Amino acid sequence: MDIRWNWPGFFGYLVNPFILGGAITTLWLTLAAMAGGLVLGCLLAVMRMAAPRVLNWPARFYIWIFRGTPLLVQLIIIYTGLPQLGIRFGVVESALLGLILNEAAYLSEIVRGGILGVSAGQWNAARALGLSPAQVLTYVIMPQATRIIIPVLGNSVNGLLKTTSVTSVISMEELLRRTQMLIQEKFLVLELFTVAALYYLLMTTVWHFIQMRIEAHFGRAYSRKMVEQDAR
Repeated sequence: MDIRWNWPGFFGYLVNPFILGGAITTLWLTLAAMAGGLVLGCLLAVMRMAAPRVLNWPARFYIWIFRGTPLLVQLIIIYTGLPQLGIRFGVVESALLGLILNEAAYLSEIVRGGILGVSAGQWNAARALGLSPAQVLTYVIMPQATRIIIPVLGNSVNGLLKTTSVTSVISMEELLRRTQMLIQEKFLVLELFTVAALYYLLMTTVWHFIQMRIEAHFGRAYSRKMVEQDAR
């Protein structure tokens, strides 16, 4: 069998508007899912740490369900299962909902770990000043926990950029789905999948440098604060 690499096809699809549109969809899908997941994750983290079981156990159950089942299964249930119960979502809504619900379960544990990483003395000192629990969490604990959370959160963004490809199973036209559509039309399997891989590599590499800058910013601020405290 004569198998040849199609160089014109490869270079042509590197700058193809249809592929580029899929990459842009992947980017906004990642940003939207991360934003929604972080908001819900913070809420779950607070509930998880709450003393009343009426708040604690529902959060534990949610995290157990969404961390213990594959995202692929969750997406299929949302898109094809829920309509049997009369609940219907479009492709975009299903993709966003599935990604947000799944990501929130993981981000909640990241946020909770960051909060628990702040020493108990900070809590006690803030409460001694008369601050309410909400004020302590907002003005004292979270600014310090952010330094712990950011590196892990950055890795989650990197992973989510690639995880969005799973939404192709429900026909979400992100990068992988559009690549598959072109393959069915042009039969350039290896060339098009390589183009898709390069796009993913480019996006994760750019994010890597952004993440390094963010970590350096917060790390520098923390180091400066520690130097000032030692000088006193």
